[in-house]
Amino acid sequence: MLNKIIITFCFLLFSALVIAQHTAIIPAPKSLVEKEGFFELSNDVVISYSGEELHHLADYATAFIKEFSGLSLRNRNNLKKGFAKKISLSIISSVKTNKEGYFLEVSTSGINIKANAPAGLFYGIQTLLQLLAVQGTHQILCVSIIDEPRFPWRGMLFDNCRHMYSVEFIKKFIDQLAYHKLNKFHWHLTDDQGWRIEIKKYPRLQEVAAYRNGTQFIDGRKGVDSIRYGGFYTQQQIKDVVAYAASRYIEVIPEIEMPGHSVAAITAYPYLACSTASFGTGKPFEVRKVWGVSKDLYCAGNDSVFTFLQNVLTEVMQLFPSQYIHIGGDEAPHDAWKECLKCQKRMKDIGLKNEDELQSWFIRRIEKFINLKGKKIIGWEEIMNGGMTKSATIQSWLGVESGLQAAKNGNDAIMSPYSHLYFDGYQGDEKIEPLAIGYWTPLDTVYSFEPVHPALTKEEAKHILGGQGNLWTEFIATEDYFEYMVFPRIAALSEIDWTQKDKRNFDDFKKRLQTQYQRYARQGVHFRIPPPQIQTNYLSADSALAVTLSDPTAKGIIRYSIGENELSENSPVYSVPIKLLHKQKIRFALFYIDGRKSSTDYYPK
Repeated sequence: MLNKIIITFCFLLFSALVIAQHTAIIPAPKSLVEKEGFFELSNDVVISYSGEELHHLADYATAFIKEFSGLSLRNRNNLKKGFAKKISLSIISSVKTNKEGYFLEVSTSGINIKANAPAGLFYGIQTLLQLLAVQGTHQILCVSIIDEPRFPWRGMLFDNCRHMYSVEFIKKFIDQLAYHKLNKFHWHLTDDQGWRIEIKKYPRLQEVAAYRNGTQFIDGRKGVDSIRYGGFYTQQQIKDVVAYAASRYIEVIPEIEMPGHSVAAITAYPYLACSTASFGTGKPFEVRKVWGVSKDLYCAGNDSVFTFLQNVLTEVMQLFPSQYIHIGGDEAPHDAWKECLKCQKRMKDIGLKNEDELQSWFIRRIEKFINLKGKKIIGWEEIMNGGMTKSATIQSWLGVESGLQAAKNGNDAIMSPYSHLYFDGYQGDEKIEPLAIGYWTPLDTVYSFEPVHPALTKEEAKHILGGQGNLWTEFIATEDYFEYMVFPRIAALSEIDWTQKDKRNFDDFKKRLQTQYQRYARQGVHFRIPPPQIQTNYLSADSALAVTLSDPTAKGIIRYSIGENELSENSPVYSVPIKLLHKQKIRFALFYIDGRKSSTDYYPK
């Protein structure tokens, strides 16, 4: 029995090494044909582009090829044929893909990327960057790729309200969105725990709303600390981020929450609330120090609230050229409205039956203002309660039902169910994982999500814009932990949104992910290193267990300890199945090539 297990292990290891020699593009392209031979990348290679409008793409390719390979390539506009080996970037109107699609051909004599729009060339460059070998060689496998995305909306939410992150980190994250062929950066900028965007007309949003006088412990302890915490992004910083994202064909969608999740703003300007004190407590308003949902809302019966929000949104829309403004609309308990004389009068005056209809009226009033500015709104699925307009886009997060209903009603929908696409959930056994929010969204759960429900007709399915991953940062205070929670789940998200449904296969994805781990390591991304996988088999001779461990990355070292011995970098290296006697415990972890290790797992639990 033990010999058979050893033979099986060796076969799996050999298979992993063979797989690593092939292309490992994520997200998987529509069509990929591997050919014989390699293109040799060197400093003699020139990037040629057809037209001055593509100069920025040539510069982008030059910069990132240097970062990935160390080579310093030149670029030239309309380089003459036969001049040198070249990487050619061409806009050709007859290329039959959507505007984000591309053709990529690698031969022994050169590389050609063709598209009918600059965005397609950009994504072709991303694929070329993935084809650059991770082993340090400059050989690029000869391939022919035809590719285009399945969905127009391929997004990630970045929650800045619970914790602040540097502009440099945000740009690094945007680079990774582009690398994964995602094109929407949903920037959550206002909430109960902090207001993160400079609004010049209302300076107290920067002076008061941007800071809280303590934060709920993020290590599992109950209570809050007493450390003042916060900050905001200046309008110049916002412009910088928006321009940086645009240069990578990413649309930045700001979220300005209303009518709930507004405690920070109300603390700065208490007249925006239904009462002069926090609902149900009689205490003064303060920027919220704990997570969860507050009953303090913007007052729907107070016209000055709409003056405030319109002034805020006017400045926001001047900073964000995006087609959409996200207005939140979620988790807004109506307790305060039920007791507010102004809100009740508003309902009576315009003939509303209940507070759900009042919230719908609130949202429609804001939507009308935004529409007049030439933009559209997105709201979380709660904006459907009480009725909505046909022009609103719904973000379905409690499940998929609201997205289905929206599509059937003729509204566009973005699918973000927390069951599959909330990256603040646990990725593995919570006994060994860092503290996260309670639900569980491991990699295979993310990958299994299908944005288009079979209950939709072909016409209704056109209203499903795509899927979006969301990372809420209540328990994510550092940039390293932020990346730990996003990567590699973002790779699964990219394949959900980009790859054609019939091309998706989780087993194949996991094999390609082995190479993606190496790319992350080279790029300095603090991704989650998966613990070794374990299989056990009883050995009938002495009732012992044969413990077989395997490396999901194919590039790490598995170390283990038996009994009460602590696991460390000096622990024994796993090579063959281990015989585990009755009542013995084994601990094990994967030590990766970037010097980090996985969480320490153990058996039996």
